[in-house]
Amino acid sequence: MSNTHVLGRGAAGVAAAGLIVSLLAAAPVHAAEPVPTPSAAADLAAIDKGGAGQGASVAPAQAAAGPSITRSEVINRAASWVGIGLQYSWDNTYQGYRTDCSGFASMAWKLSKPGLDTTSFVPSGVASWIGKGDLKPGDAMLNDAAGANGHIVVFGGWANSARTSYMGYEFTGSGMHYREIPYPYYSGHGTFRPVRNNSIVDDNPGDLPVAGNWDGGPASNVGVWRNGIFHLRNDDGSATYVDWGGGSDLPVSANWDGAGPDNVGIFRPSTGQFHLRMDDGSLTLIDWGGGTDQPVAGNWDGGAAANVGIWRNGTFHLRNDDGSATYVDWGQAGDRAVSGNWDGSGPDNVGIFRPSTGQFHLRMDDGSLVVLDWGGGNDIPVAGNWDGGNGGPAANIGIWRPSQATFHLRNDDGSATYIDWGQPR
Repeated sequence: MSNTHVLGRGAAGVAAAGLIVSLLAAAPVHAAEPVPTPSAAADLAAIDKGGAGQGASVAPAQAAAGPSITRSEVINRAASWVGIGLQYSWDNTYQGYRTDCSGFASMAWKLSKPGLDTTSFVPSGVASWIGKGDLKPGDAMLNDAAGANGHIVVFGGWANSARTSYMGYEFTGSGMHYREIPYPYYSGHGTFRPVRNNSIVDDNPGDLPVAGNWDGGPASNVGVWRNGIFHLRNDDGSATYVDWGGGSDLPVSANWDGAGPDNVGIFRPSTGQFHLRMDDGSLTLIDWGGGTDQPVAGNWDGGAAANVGIWRNGTFHLRNDDGSATYVDWGQAGDRAVSGNWDGSGPDNVGIFRPSTGQFHLRMDDGSLVVLDWGGGNDIPVAGNWDGGNGGPAANIGIWRPSQATFHLRNDDGSATYIDWGQPR
């Protein structure tokens, strides 16, 4: 499972050589959802929730089950309509789909164009009613009344462990929204029930990368999480296996108890909980985030132990030791969250990896930006002190390339260390 080799700066195959491109004094621009003008606010308030009319559904003969689609594809398709300025219309289309609530849901589920209406999803055989406990990202909350009385919301995941609210994607009279919604929906807007596209399938993410100091040596180590088991690589190339989590969980790692080696954990989007493993094997549960949030971990407030956090829509929500939150605007849609102590002093820092450009945008203690070229495409970011400090305590960046199951780790001097670990996908 291991095969380690080191290449210097400029070696072939190293993505963009990891050069520092720029050091700026301002954070990246984070686009916010447009705010209605005061003169229009009263009118928009009446149509901000629930249905606002629907266009004609596709012909019954065309209302067949859609193609097989994964949950992550549904969420990505739903998110692609958020924040691009689409206007609600019964008649207009975008990408061939009606720009109303049911046209939007039909697009997210990749159904026939221009889309079904709220009365058609279940009777046509495209979808089926399910229970609250069965809801997963990519399902929907449906009010199957006709016309403006009907409405549908794409379910993004639970917003809290009590399951009293969820993150939802919906097209209302005031436009596209991704927001927290009380379960089953805002009061006074009809009866909503959970529904599932009959063609949706669960994702099989394969291996997911992690990084941490598993054996107490001078340098950070890598690992992968596979089907509920962490495969952690030690300094000598051996592996330590830890059973933790499963299903659609997302792996995290940090020193949760402030002593000894780093620990593993998982973030469970379906419940909005972190399940953190302590040195003695015990479990600590923390409610934080949910839905399609991306988990991060680091020592945000300078205490002895590491903390958890999530990245949502360009904003980090970081949990401090006392349970309070620190918010940092950083990045944009399509980015992947990452964290580490980039400048080697004070608390840990946040950053993003932008697959579209192959760049890391790292935030320093003073709020300035460092941009590094490293990786791209489907690569997944990691961070750690790969070379043991090499005279400095700062964290380094890296990526895990799923197609090769290879870590590309950047050292302090800009050289790369390659480690084969995991299974390609």
